[in-house]
Amino acid sequence: MPVLEKDLPVKLPDVKKYEPIDTGESPLANIKKWVNVKCPKCKGLAKRETDTMPSWAGSSWYFLRYIDPQNKKSLADKKKLKYWTPVDWYNGGMEHTTLHLLYSRFWNKFLYDIGVVPTSEPYKKRTSHGMILGEDGEKMSKSKGNVVNPDDVVINFGADAFRLYQMFIGPFDQAIPWDSRGIEGTKRFLGKVWDISRTKNISDKINNKELEKLLHKTIKKVGEDIETMSFNTSVSTLMIFVNKCYEFNDLPKDIWGKFLIILSPFAPFIAEELWEKLGNKKSIHLEQWPKYNQKLIKEEKFELVIQINGKIRDKVSVETGIAQKEAEETVLKLEKIKKILAPSVIKKIIYVPNRLINIVI
Repeated sequence: MPVLEKDLPVKLPDVKKYEPIDTGESPLANIKKWVNVKCPKCKGLAKRETDTMPSWAGSSWYFLRYIDPQNKKSLADKKKLKYWTPVDWYNGGMEHTTLHLLYSRFWNKFLYDIGVVPTSEPYKKRTSHGMILGEDGEKMSKSKGNVVNPDDVVINFGADAFRLYQMFIGPFDQAIPWDSRGIEGTKRFLGKVWDISRTKNISDKINNKELEKLLHKTIKKVGEDIETMSFNTSVSTLMIFVNKCYEFNDLPKDIWGKFLIILSPFAPFIAEELWEKLGNKKSIHLEQWPKYNQKLIKEEKFELVIQINGKIRDKVSVETGIAQKEAEETVLKLEKIKKILAPSVIKKIIYVPNRLINIVI
């Protein structure tokens, strides 16, 4: 049985190599001379307890120490704690949601009660990301042999393709299985980005209204998706823009430069390289996020949904901002709608601007 040495001074061993071991035990458990001792009471064979503190305890207040890591007199300077806390947005793994959240709040509450930290809550917002599972759909585990080695992925596909695929693989908060074929897709996408910079004529003298409009829609969509951590749809939007760029031999330099800026959080290395190739001296990661023009993202037309008694019967493309009277005239002229309405009497028409029209019969 483990010996409790609460009343005895215990000196930790002085070792050169102190690393985690495969058994999941504390590294102390691997130091046999220190672990195997005589019981101080009966003098029989005994073992020291090596799992003295749960890892949750040490990992639940580190964000407070990050504020002032070199401080040798206290946990952190009170002025710095007051400036930086509570944390605006705290994110962790799905498996850690309950225990880590519980411990981090417990530690912070305790430290607040004794006057060490200035806020009773550790963070304003808490989110959790889903796990990346093995290709078999199971949790990655050495024993199951389904672990994906990130070093191998970086060697074979590059760090940017790896990073991009992790964001593209699925919704941020859901568990998604790894797919080796999927990362090939993000590598091809980055290959397209590189080819555009290498093969297209990118110049200040070029104008392209169609591409300019799509760029501003892309800026808006990607910016909003980042705020909601919808990274998978951000990447999809970037892919749509690149595919459109491929249709042109000549590209405006300003448009391509702004695209690289919004690509940079997702693929920082290739974005930095291509930014420099455009002749920029300052790092792309020091640039301001581009602003979109509201007028340029306004759709000129939209699909008006046509309902009869609440059931969708058809759709028609009409001008954005179309008035109800004009919308009614357009819809009632459609052959399909005329056939459905032929034997009926229209009681009323409900119109939701820029969305739908519902004919009640």
